[in-house]
Amino acid sequence: MTLNLNRIALATLLSVGAVSAQAADNFVGLTFGQTDNNVQKSSSLNANLGNPNLDKVIDNKSTWGVRAGQQREASRYYATYENVSDSNGGYKLRQQNLLGSYDMFLPVGDNNTKLFGGATAGLVKLEQESSGFRRDSDIGYAVGLQAGILQQLSSKASIEGGYRYLRTNASTEMVPHGAAKAGSLDLHSSAQFYLGANYAF
Repeated sequence: MTLNLNRIALATLLSVGAVSAQAADNFVGLTFGQTDNNVQKSSSLNANLGNPNLDKVIDNKSTWGVRAGQQREASRYYATYENVSDSNGGYKLRQQNLLGSYDMFLPVGDNNTKLFGGATAGLVKLEQESSGFRRDSDIGYAVGLQAGILQQLSSKASIEGGYRYLRTNASTEMVPHGAAKAGSLDLHSSAQFYLGANYAF
């Protein structure tokens, strides 16, 4: 009897797993957004470089990303790579994100429109590439939340708009060529409004 029950339980689990696998779609996508960063500077950096406005270097800058994951009826999980780089006032910074995210869906009206919300965790690489300074980089963690709306265009294609907020701890140093360290800067937080397009297969 126990053996038969075990066989039935195993068969049931395999059936559920097969149905779940069939109900899930792999997808790839592209994102485009605008990143708003909060850069915090050390007191020595402010004193040595005259309080430079490093917030503006990669603040409100265009950000491109690629993603891949798996979507089910009520949820999805995916990995995202993003890159933003720019210069301002003689300073240049680059931010790269490698993130894993999980979202839950809430249908609105028909099942083609869904609100989503979820959590993100991953790594952020901050690079200081300013002219006249030694290049420096650091990889820190990132944790955050996101929310938005997804519109299914067909069984394979969808578009979305969302907002994501990350807290990070990536930090780099600023060392002028031939001189002592001027100070350090920290990427304290990163927020982004974005649009995305996804294709399932």
